[in-house]
Amino acid sequence: MAAIYKRELRYFFHTFVGWLYLAVMLFMTGIYFTVCNMLSGYPTISYVLQSIVFVIVFAIPLLTMRSLSEERKYKTDQLILTAPVSVGKIVLGKYLALVTVFAIPLILLGLTPLALMQAGTFQTGLSYTSLLGFFLYGCLGLAIGLFLSSLTESVVIAAVLALIAMFVCYIMGGLCNILSSTGTTAVAEIAVKVLYCFDMVSRFDVLSSGYFEVESVAYYITFIAFVLFCTVQSIQKRRYAVAGKGIRLGAYSIFNILIAAVAVIAINLGLNYVPERYTSYDVTANDLFTLTEDTVQIVEGLTDDVTIYVLADETAKDSDLDRILKQFESRSGHIAVEYIDPVANPMFYYKYTETPPTSNSLIVSGKNGSVVVDYQDIYVYEMNYYTYQSELVANDAEGQILSAVMRTSLDDIPKFYGITGHNELALDETFKNALLKENAEYEELQLQTADRIPADAAGILLNAPISDYSADDVKKVRDYLEGGGNALIVMPQWSQAALPNFESLLADYGVTPVEGVVVEGDRNSYYQTPYDLLPYVERNEVTARIYEGTVLAPLSRGLSYDTAAENISYTPLLSTSDDAFSKIDPMSAAGLEKEEGDIDGPFTIALKAEKLLEDGSTSQVVIVTSETLFTAEADAVVPGYNVKLFGGVISSLADREASVSVPAKYYEIGNLAFSAGTVYIVAIVAIFVLPLGCLIAGLVIWLRRRKK
Repeated sequence: MAAIYKRELRYFFHTFVGWLYLAVMLFMTGIYFTVCNMLSGYPTISYVLQSIVFVIVFAIPLLTMRSLSEERKYKTDQLILTAPVSVGKIVLGKYLALVTVFAIPLILLGLTPLALMQAGTFQTGLSYTSLLGFFLYGCLGLAIGLFLSSLTESVVIAAVLALIAMFVCYIMGGLCNILSSTGTTAVAEIAVKVLYCFDMVSRFDVLSSGYFEVESVAYYITFIAFVLFCTVQSIQKRRYAVAGKGIRLGAYSIFNILIAAVAVIAINLGLNYVPERYTSYDVTANDLFTLTEDTVQIVEGLTDDVTIYVLADETAKDSDLDRILKQFESRSGHIAVEYIDPVANPMFYYKYTETPPTSNSLIVSGKNGSVVVDYQDIYVYEMNYYTYQSELVANDAEGQILSAVMRTSLDDIPKFYGITGHNELALDETFKNALLKENAEYEELQLQTADRIPADAAGILLNAPISDYSADDVKKVRDYLEGGGNALIVMPQWSQAALPNFESLLADYGVTPVEGVVVEGDRNSYYQTPYDLLPYVERNEVTARIYEGTVLAPLSRGLSYDTAAENISYTPLLSTSDDAFSKIDPMSAAGLEKEEGDIDGPFTIALKAEKLLEDGSTSQVVIVTSETLFTAEADAVVPGYNVKLFGGVISSLADREASVSVPAKYYEIGNLAFSAGTVYIVAIVAIFVLPLGCLIAGLVIWLRRRKK
């Protein structure tokens, strides 16, 4: 076998074929590597592999077209077949030579993470799992090409057959989706399941999405073995046909192939019955597809049955969403997941909602009713201002599902009112959704037209009013708070006119805003300008979700408070460095340096105050001095952390012992950064030097051999 392997390997590099393949693969890889990793800074090479997967469709015929067909054409196969080595070893030797040539550019690409991880946090597990999927996909393609080459003595026919086979397998996933969306009969379902066996790309897609799935790896390995076995049987049949044993061996070969096919099907089907926790592993750096420990604890503690209906045909399901659902189901015997085909059951949703949900939406039904989780709310999109297109940035499946499960199990849903009528800043949709994920309700309340704040209010939101409260408005808020109410108070910007009535509510809790706006002197504690604070996160129950990160608090003010108050306790949430100071008059300041009259820090810019009332109850207020802290614009800079803080505040004001909210998980963990010079050098080498070097080497070797 070693002699066959070396002979085949020499052929590829003593002719132009091997060098041409290397040049094409390195050129395509170089282009996408430069664009995806060097220019865009993506922290994984999976994007490169996903972009060049179509190249395999054309590369496989190039590599395999003459492997056996040319031997057959020139009758050299008779010399090989009479050699003292089995047909299986002959096929394996040729196959391993093909795999070696195919793997060379992948080995070079596999070395790049060692350099890329020096430029920032890198998705190492995702990158190498994706590389494994790409390698196995190519190996299966090589096995198919080798088998087709054994069926003919024409190199052209072998190449065309391999091209057709690879193209059909490449588009099979799309064909299955079309068929499953248009056919609901048993025949259509069977047809989809059969055709799915030929969908080679979807298994690579699974591995390149950050999910190491044993089923996908087993699919490639078992089918590679099966196709190579068929190749051996094909050659054996022709070998003995010459000896007059064709009919007997033909029946024997077909029987062997059927046995092998049954074994392959049994292995792949058998893996479907193994619990997913033993066959699937999340390899993303940010645990995109792994339930958090808090979620696992809550789900395992469920005592009431919950059914999650997925409005989709199971053959056209969202694979990422399905993985999360399976984890929920496997963690609790009280959770069941059912797929409902909306084509076969078009009015199923009507029992739960009158508004038609989108495809793949969820209906979570429990003892206290049902919750519809629309598919559009499961994924988070943001506008890319470079391309002016909306891009997928985060997955919120775990948070949305957990919130819905808990909502159907809770007996009491707290309600928060957003006070309006004073030109308050409207609560951003992102933060409204975060409040809903805390299993709380939200409603706006026009204070001037209300007799009082409703008794069912778990808390109120005073969100950066521009105009001052009237004495009557202050009385309504004060009466509510003195009756044991809670509030989130977001102060307006320092540049707004004085609001003495509004600020008197802060004085009731011994809190006074510091004059001016905070300027941060520590370069590590601000974003782009010293006014864009990245404050220190104090450790307490409210900020527990953001210990590992920080928030962005632009244009903040300092807070002073009376620590000697007997009936009020204070819990600082966010604070500045010792180098911070409050600039009294930023509009007329000469610069950002500290000037005479500015107030030295450090400052608390967000705190929680708890006031013990005469009846023994407690009133809680959380005071935030950055008007834009709870906005989508600020949250986008520190993806998810401002929202996490908001959720912690709501959970605290709702007097929950434990949080039930899981924030959206962002796909990116931070982009890599390279200098323009580095990008230029890498682009030249990857796109031009290496491919041209291969072409020149192949051309020189080919010309030398022609002269001999």
